[in-house]
Amino acid sequence: MRIAVVGATGLVGRKMLEVLNESGLQIDELLPAASEKSAGMELEFQGKKYIVRTINDVLNLNPDAALFSAGGSISLEWAPIFAAAGIT
Repeated sequence: MRIAVVGATGLVGRKMLEVLNESGLQIDELLPAASEKSAGMELEFQGKKYIVRTINDVLNLNPDAALFSAGGSISLEWAPIFAAAGIT
């Protein structure tokens, strides 16, 4: 499964990554998303390094599912866009 975490570099996003890591879910690829300011950063997850991308870039990669922790206004804006693209 390819999972996007929108807001991955924030406090809640990092906690989500911890919980996902402990969950036992099979995550084949993590697609961390954050603001343009954070894009390009590296995150480590399950022993692999991932590059943080902008939200739009992650949307275009068509993940299987997306989790949002980017704050109310960002989540309210982007969650319906991801849903309309068939991303649950």
